[in-house]
Parts: sequence; structure tokens; C-alpha cells
Amino acid sequence: MDTHSLAEHDSIPAEADTRVKTLLVLGASGDMAGRLLLPGLARLIRLGRADGLKLVGAGSDDWTNEHWHERIDGSFALAMEKADDAGRAALQQVRNDSSYHFLDVTKPGLADLVATLDGPVAIYFALPPAVSQKAFNALGADSLPEGTRLVMEKPFGTDQASAHLLNEKLAKVVPEQNIHRVDHFLGKATVFNILGLRFANRILEPVWSNLHIEKVEIFFDEALALENRARYYDHAGALRDMIQSHLLQVMALLALNAPSTLHERDLRDHIGSVLRASSVDLDAPGSSRRARYTAGRIGDRTVSDYTAEPGVDAGNNTETLAEITVSINNERWSGVPFILRSGKALGVTRKEAVVTFKPVSHLPTGFKGEDVPTKLRIGFGPDTLQLEIDVNGPGDIFSLDRTTLSTDLNATDLLPYGEVLEGVLAGDPTLSVRGDTAEDCWRIVDPVLKSWSQGQVPLDEYTAGSAGPEAWPTSRGE
Repeated sequence: MDTHSLAEHDSIPAEADTRVKTLLVLGASGDMAGRLLLPGLARLIRLGRADGLKLVGAGSDDWTNEHWHERIDGSFALAMEKADDAGRAALQQVRNDSSYHFLDVTKPGLADLVATLDGPVAIYFALPPAVSQKAFNALGADSLPEGTRLVMEKPFGTDQASAHLLNEKLAKVVPEQNIHRVDHFLGKATVFNILGLRFANRILEPVWSNLHIEKVEIFFDEALALENRARYYDHAGALRDMIQSHLLQVMALLALNAPSTLHERDLRDHIGSVLRASSVDLDAPGSSRRARYTAGRIGDRTVSDYTAEPGVDAGNNTETLAEITVSINNERWSGVPFILRSGKALGVTRKEAVVTFKPVSHLPTGFKGEDVPTKLRIGFGPDTLQLEIDVNGPGDIFSLDRTTLSTDLNATDLLPYGEVLEGVLAGDPTLSVRGDTAEDCWRIVDPVLKSWSQGQVPLDEYTAGSAGPEAWPTSRGE
């Protein structure tokens, strides 16, 4: 299959406009379903935006329907508490009508289950990537009801080759518009806050290029440590888990040219164009960095060394902090480094994009103080906007001083997974990652991963609760 043809699809087909009647969650007994997916669905139901939906769970844990209903009760509790009478009735109805099926989702019995469900059906693979691929193979190409949507969690595949192979398999079963490779990190509010900021403001768009911007940094530093996720994380690491899966998408939104419309095809075409032009120059010093946390303290918590965490194999050399510098080879961005960094067990939670502008070409003689570059900060969760600029300081009108203009950006009334599910149920793939784009994300990071596996980049260390390795410029705020 030529995955580039995915970018040339027609408008969303008629069957994709038919609302989903049944949501089948594979891996329903797992942590992600209970902690993220079901609460997101609950708020969607509470707000009347999932009418008539039937929820079905399937998993490898030997649960009864009563046990499953207890999980739903826990996940729906907050939404139930805040709901009005109609919302509570809708939540109760979905809970009462829901059923759980104990089965190995990688075996043929999965296809038999799907055949009994009212369609259109959305099948949510709330599973590790390797298990998701086995579950998909168990479905069979001829067993899916018409209009079925497949919802795949990222990372999509484990490298470019596996992503391409999975795309080929999926394309034989359902149309591209019915494949939702979800990125819960990019909710609809975040996406359109970025797009609105960029394209609705004359003050920004004319200077949004290499003529005026020195660098763009995208951070996702969290205080959370491994948190019992060794089974997945110790085989993924920070580069695969966050940068490949999420931050490259944020980068593309910050860098794309203005689409003609906000229709999914226009928007995703432009995202794809940015990623196709992107690469990491492995010959450039510091183009990729990796590190792993050692024992330390974060607030009042004692954090053990990563290699001492249950389930971790020290021989995997898994990084808990990763950083890459991406070059976008086009007229707008040539020469501007896009620095993407994400890590765990850090002392300061930092989830933002920072756009640093070039210094002014001439500062009149007579001003005193430090002329600091203008910076625009876009925060994620909560979504915020800060513009750092130089103004005349107090007392001495010739002295430059720093001030920050800040505001909160509009938030959605849904949880991240609620936004994902709303698009799935309505057949809107705008927030889904298209197949060719998923492959390009792997193409960008695969050479980095290869260089790491060959020991070409050292595995640095940082103390849990610190800002990261002291030698890294991003740890020092440079």
C-alpha cells in the first residue's frame, strides 16, 4: 500500500457519519480503561453527547458482570455526582445495559463477540501496542460489521516498518476515515487554541518564521515517576512514549502553514507536510540526548532509583528523559531548531511550548539593562498563554525591565478521552493521526533510537526531583 495515498482520500464517506451504537473496549479490566477512558466517556454521557450508546467490555481478567459494574460505578462516580437528573439517568442506563466478556482478545473468540454487537461498532484497543496488533489479527478481515471503527492507542507500531505493516493490514479491513489513531494529548481545545492563536492574530502570523524566530522548544517534564508502569514503559522509554507519540504532533501544529479550512483533510494534510520535511541531524552535537533518573526526593516523596523499580530490567538502558532537536526543511523554518524534551521524576512540572524570538536588529544607544529576547509560552493542561517582553523599568525610564502578559486559554468541558471518544462516535477523524503521519513520526525517531542502541549517545543520569542533567542546556533554562 502506498501510504501517501492516504493523504488523497475523498471527503468522509457517508457511513462514517453514522453515529456509533456500540463501544467495545478491549482491555476493559486494565488501568487505562478505568482511570482515563471510562471517566472520559462518563462526562460525555452526562452532557448528553453520547445518546443511545451501549458499552461493552472485554478482557483477560475473569470478571463477572457485577465486578464490571463496580468498575463502571467507580469511573462514573464524579460525573454522576455533578450530573442533573437527565444526566444521571443516562449514566445509569449505560451502566445497567453494559456487559463484560472474559476472553483472550488475541484469539478468534473476539470476532464471534463483535458479530453479536449492534452496529456501527467502535472497537477501542485499550491495550499495549504489541497486544493490540494480535487482537486486530484475531478479528479477521471479514468479521467486522459495516461502519466499524477501529480505535488504536499510540504509539502506533514500534518503528516505521511495523507501523507501515499495520497500516497495510488496517486498510484491508476498514477505510482510513474509520481508523482512529488517537492522541489524547492533543484535545480539540488545545489544537484549536494553537490554530486560533497563530492564524487569527496579525501581530503573530507575519513574524512566525525563521526570519524572526530563533528557536522553538516543546517540554513535557513531569514529576511523576514510573508509577507501576514498568511492563510498558521499560520497553518504550521517554522518546517513544511521549516525543514520538505526542510532541511531534504539537510541533507540526506550531509549524504548519495556514490550511484553507479546518476540515480534517486540509488540517491533516498540512500536519503531514511538516512532518515529511522533518528530521534529526545525528551529526550535529547534542541533536539527541537521553538520561535516566537515580534516587531522590520530589516534594515529600522519596523516589527510588529507576533501575530499582519493580519490573525494570537495567539492561534495557531505558531512558526516562529524552530530548531531540528537529530540523524542518522548508522555506519557513529552515535553520530554526525545534527542541522536543520529555521526562519523568523531575522537580518542576513543565508542560509548554516556548517560542523564542530573535533579538531586535538595533537597540538605540542609551538603554540600560539586559535586552532579553521576546518569548511566547503556550501552556498545556491547563492551556495558558504568556508573552514575555521588555518594557521601561520603574524609576529609570532608560532601564529595560521584563514583564509578562498572561491569560488563560479557553478549556473544553470534556476530559481528554471524552474529546477523543466524541470524534470516534461522530465519525470525525480530525483529532486522529493519519496513517502516513504515523509512519513519518517513526521515520524521524528511528535513526535516533538506532544510534542509542549502538551506544553512540551516552545514557546520562539525573537525580529524581532535579531539573535534569546539569550539562543539558534545557535543564539550565538556556
